[in-house]
Amino acid sequence: MRIVIAGGTGFLGSPLTARLASEGHDVAILTRRAGSSGTGARTVAWTPDGTPGPWAAELDGADAVVNLAGESIAGKRWSVAQKQAILDSRVNATRSLVSAIVRASRPPSVFVSGSAVGYYGPRGDELVTEATPPGRDFLARVCVQWEDEANRAAGPQTRVVSVRTGLVLERDGGALPQMLPPFKFGAGGPVGSGRQYWPWIHRADWIDLVRWSIRTEGLSGPLNATAPNPVTNAKFASALGRALHRPAVMPAPAFALRLMLGEMADALLLSGQRALPAKPESLGFTFRYARLDDALGAIFGSTAVVGP
Repeated sequence: MRIVIAGGTGFLGSPLTARLASEGHDVAILTRRAGSSGTGARTVAWTPDGTPGPWAAELDGADAVVNLAGESIAGKRWSVAQKQAILDSRVNATRSLVSAIVRASRPPSVFVSGSAVGYYGPRGDELVTEATPPGRDFLARVCVQWEDEANRAAGPQTRVVSVRTGLVLERDGGALPQMLPPFKFGAGGPVGSGRQYWPWIHRADWIDLVRWSIRTEGLSGPLNATAPNPVTNAKFASALGRALHRPAVMPAPAFALRLMLGEMADALLLSGQRALPAKPESLGFTFRYARLDDALGAIFGSTAVVGP
């Protein structure tokens, strides 16, 4: 297959690209800085400004396009300018890709576009599936506009899948390494009340889910990229402590997190969604790591200890 990936050099895109290339697919990465990818894929320079450019030729005749482009949600404190950058980076990149798809003489058969479980907003302990309506906070509004833009690519020849990703777990990036320092010093524990749900997924399952989305004909619409067993933050902290053989009893106070992170603390740490992957499970997708202890055990190994 010919597959084009926008945002194919990051924590999610790089291993996805490497996996697809290792399977013999012809993979092209759209990147702001073309050069060697180190993943067996070609790189093509692009400018995701909302319009198509010379790079759009890569999409004409491609079998699949995967969109992972966007400013990091947690990269900086949320100022007004940073929130606008988070929104614009997603909408403009998606708009560029969609413009290229709808103009293609041979459009791709599938457009897999990123989204997030933040689509649902804070939900307490309510069970959340792909049929749950959107929330109203900043991240929910971003996700709604992101998905609306992606859905413009839908047509007789192109199906659109919006992958609503939860907390992706792996040792070499994402949020997990940032959680480890307190455990290193025996001060790990829940965040805030600990009652908020953290929908998580092992990165290997996330990669498999995207691959499955590409090859599953007839699949379209939103897809929760979360493991079947979401846990509260308190249970997450306990599981991480077990995996690291460290205590997990020191809570991080909500007021301190709000002082450090501002609005971002409530959106990313102190609230969450009890999200379930109802659609992939109903269509036969099987998770390698359905339970958190198994996922963390695979990441850290059964004898892992984080030393001072």
